[in-house]
Amino acid sequence: MSRAPRGAARARLIEAARRLVRLKGFAAATVDEICAEAGVTKGAFFHHFASKEALGVALVQDWSAMTGAMFAAHPYNALPDPLDRVFAYIDLRRDLLDQPLPEITCVAGTTVQEVYAQSAAITAAAQESLQSGAAHVLGHLREALAAHPVAGVTAEGLARQFQVAVQGGIILAKGAGDAAPAREALDHLERYLRLLFGR
Repeated sequence: MSRAPRGAARARLIEAARRLVRLKGFAAATVDEICAEAGVTKGAFFHHFASKEALGVALVQDWSAMTGAMFAAHPYNALPDPLDRVFAYIDLRRDLLDQPLPEITCVAGTTVQEVYAQSAAITAAAQESLQSGAAHVLGHLREALAAHPVAGVTAEGLARQFQVAVQGGIILAKGAGDAAPAREALDHLERYLRLLFGR
């Protein structure tokens, strides 16, 4: 086994865990497999993480930082109309589905589905990640509702509905072995928003 450069082992372990979790799930990805995928020893693993659970927390936190940076840097944020930003965000989500199935899998969503009853620490990290996912569109929704109020509708509720569509669509896509259900979920979400806002 070739050794990871000094200081790079932690990052390589997280990257390897991300690939394996997206491919087969958190529970199925063993420490030995993660080490082999990362090209590091088991000793290096336990130097950086006290347990697989500790890796799970770090993995989800890394996922949040990585995806958060991607969404924050996307050009749709500069569109002047908040509803245009919302629809551009949905378009971006659709574009992300044009990849192999493991690549559209959400690390936080996958992990929390498996461990919510076993690991409070990973569940808390995943919940924070899912909330940050909703936050990517929350500000745009607040602006849209300020300009076009809709009785009984809150930006927070709509942002959660985005996560329902995204996460639910991914689950259905995994079951179908095809991204079509995830695309359909986003199509229905967009249709609902266009009806809601008269767009």
